[in-house]
Amino acid sequence: MTAYFIASYPITDPVGYEHYLPAVMPTLQTAGCEVLAADYASQAIEGSPGEVTVILKFASREAAMTWYDSPEYQAIKHLRTDHSEGTAVLVDQWSPPE
Repeated sequence: MTAYFIASYPITDPVGYEHYLPAVMPTLQTAGCEVLAADYASQAIEGSPGEVTVILKFASREAAMTWYDSPEYQAIKHLRTDHSEGTAVLVDQWSPPE
């Protein structure tokens, strides 16, 4: 089943963060990921999300976690997490409350 990695965060250090995008793109391509949206000026309509919103599509939850846990991504993840604050979630199903 398709899985989506969704991140929302404000960038706290633009100079440190600028190296993240060129480093992460090859890891996403290797993982067979499709970038559905990457907006660096997201418009909040509810709550207080960061100005950056990214939606990535993977073939499955396992494929997403293989990318996320890969040595290649783990080596560069700090370029995002050290220079931003926010959330990242992985979703792969619709589970309405009972």
